[in-house]
Amino acid sequence: MRRAYFATALLGLCLAAGGAAMAADPGEGKSAGDLMVRLRGIGVLPQASDGSVTGIGGHVDASDTVEPEADFTYFFTDNIAAEFIAAVTRHSISASGTALGNVSVGKVSLLPPTLTAQYHFMPKSCISPYLGAGINYTWFFDSSPAGGTVTSARYDDNFGAVIQAGLDYNVADRWYLNLDVKQVFLSTTATLNGGAIKAKTDLNPTIVGLGVGYRF
Repeated sequence: MRRAYFATALLGLCLAAGGAAMAADPGEGKSAGDLMVRLRGIGVLPQASDGSVTGIGGHVDASDTVEPEADFTYFFTDNIAAEFIAAVTRHSISASGTALGNVSVGKVSLLPPTLTAQYHFMPKSCISPYLGAGINYTWFFDSSPAGGTVTSARYDDNFGAVIQAGLDYNVADRWYLNLDVKQVFLSTTATLNGGAIKAKTDLNPTIVGLGVGYRF
């Protein structure tokens, strides 16, 4: 279901790009050597799937969350840029369909720095869409086991691929509004109760962001 949201968002970006030709001229627009700094509010929607839990069966789920995010985009040319994204998210983890029923595992924080290479279409237009692809490395930290059935929980850090689509709307001078959608392909293994239980899952979060940017 959430993947449908991702597809719908991408379609919306394409439709917006189609109207860019009729947009007002923003002046110099995005240019080689520019640095754009954005602040976004992001919705992080894990698509947990293909999981397995040793010993008790079932699969692992992670909660959705809303968090702030900062990103920094440097333009090597008018069209080609690199973006570094930084955020911290916190999720509730649970296991469902196990021999013990639905089990609360606890909470964990994620630090997922992400680097993407981007192509910006029509960088001089008022509406400028872009596509990107890159790599993510996610650290899991500050794990809080739920207690009861789960007395300890540790999660493996891991690399993941990222694809991205977004658009910038030049509202005034160097100020922009931004819509951004990323799909991260990320898996991890959770080690519970000192190794008595291991749970492997593909988290694969979809990240939808809306924010404001300034071009230096």
